[in-house]
Amino acid sequence: MKLSARNILKGKVKQITEGAVNSEVTIELPGGIPVVAIITKKSISSLGLAVGKDAYAVIKASSVMVGVD
Repeated sequence: MKLSARNILKGKVKQITEGAVNSEVTIELPGGIPVVAIITKKSISSLGLAVGKDAYAVIKASSVMVGVD
């Protein structure tokens, strides 16, 4: 697999919270750091995602927003 994204983080699926159309997938990175993504239920099915399975969080962003109180 080759991707143009520079941030490819390997972890394990810790939780899948299903919604009506989309689902929230939590991938736990080494050290216990969670990364959460919202993807379609169809994508979960086609990727064969399940709790405990290895997965990659692939992050490509042209901008990152930062805020403070």
